[in-house]
Parts: sequence; C-alpha cells; structure tokens
Amino acid sequence: MEHGARNIKMVVRYEGTRYAGWQRLPHGQEPTVQGKLEDVLSKMTGEDVKVIGSGRTDRGVHAWAQTANFHTRSGKSCGNIRAYLQQYLPEDLAVLSVEEVEADFHARFKAVDKTYRYRIHRAGHPPVFERNFVHHLPGALDLKAMEACVPVLLGTHDFQAFSNKKTKKSTVRTLHAVTFREEGEELWVDMRGDGFLYNMARILAGTLLDAGRGKLGPEEVRALLESGKRNGEIERVPAKGLFLMEVTYP
Repeated sequence: MEHGARNIKMVVRYEGTRYAGWQRLPHGQEPTVQGKLEDVLSKMTGEDVKVIGSGRTDRGVHAWAQTANFHTRSGKSCGNIRAYLQQYLPEDLAVLSVEEVEADFHARFKAVDKTYRYRIHRAGHPPVFERNFVHHLPGALDLKAMEACVPVLLGTHDFQAFSNKKTKKSTVRTLHAVTFREEGEELWVDMRGDGFLYNMARILAGTLLDAGRGKLGPEEVRALLESGKRNGEIERVPAKGLFLMEVTYP
C-alpha cells in the first residue's frame, strides 16, 4: 500500500452466470467480477486500481456477500464511490457497502471464516425461473444418511481428496459446520470453514448428495478423506447452485 493511500473495503453481490469467475483473466479475454470492478474503479479514480477479493469464486458461482478491498488516493467519499459503482456496473453486480478501513486490512488474509450455500431443486419439474441458481436433482434424498456423514468431515483435515487441483501449498483446512435446510422445493446445504480448496465446496456437496442417494456412507467418506486422492466417481455438482454467502473477519 502506497504511503497516503486509503484502504477501501467493499461488500459485493453478483450473479456469476455470465462471468468466468472472480479473477481477472489476461488481456480481458472473458468478463470476470474482479475485472469489472477494477475497470470501473480505475475510470473513477484515474488510477490503476487492483481489487483484492476474499477468495476466487469459480466460473458460474454466485456471491450473496463477497468481501473485497482496494487502495486509492481518491478523495471521493465512500457514499460517492458506491454511487459511482452502481451507476456504471452491470445489473448482475451490486455493491452493498463501502467503507474506509485500517491500512492493514486485507480481504483475503484477514478472513477467518467463509460460508457457502449449495441449493438443490428437488421437484420433478425443471426450475424454470431459478434455473441459473439451483442444481435440479429430482427424486428422494435420505437426509439422515447425509447428516450421518457430516461428523466425519468436520474438524481439521487434509482435504486434497475434495479438490480438483493439485498444489504444493497446504491442503489442510478446518470445516466448522455443515447444515441442511429444506426450503419449499429446495434443499440448502450450508458449509462453513476457514477456507476452501479449488472446487472443494462443490465436491463436498456432491459427496453428501451421493450419501443421500445411498451411494456411500460415513466409512466410505472417511476412507476418501484419508486417501488424499480425488474419486472421479463422486460428482462435482454444477457451479450454478453454489453461493458464497458470507465472509467473516475478526
């Protein structure tokens, strides 16, 4: 952070359907959320603004409340920054709040918890109006069987088996809670942890759905977790049903 620059925190909401994820791509090959925010903020300030997100949502994933920050020497008030963003951002990207924060705030490194929600549409008919926001999975699901697998996953583990990307960085994460909620024709799976690997939330949701369809139980989930190897037979559920719901800070 340059001396004299302000640190601005934003909470943003977006529909991920037409975006190639959060992270800006080289040469602006495809629209991304970070790219849209940086373009508008750079135009507003006359600076080369870099936006830092709490994490990188994948292509097609939505955010109910994604946290980000950026640095600027602009003297615009936070209210005027938000008004400018809302005027020039597309309709599928909203800024919920803007505030000036301490110089050491970092949207990614200061985050302590993230909550993701996966939405499953269980009715026999297609979800016509919600088709971009839910995974259509008609048929019965055994919620008790799904709940029985949760204790195996909770706590601190190496979640390499629940990621589609190999990395030299640590794959140890702590999963604090997994809860289920029936909401009309939908089932919501909420997952809260200190961080999520690439595709981890979608593979966790797919694993629990397989349990609900009688394809595996707690012992199979434990064996998968301990193996550290991705099982291609377990579905990585579609991105469109996943929402980043909340990012928590100290």
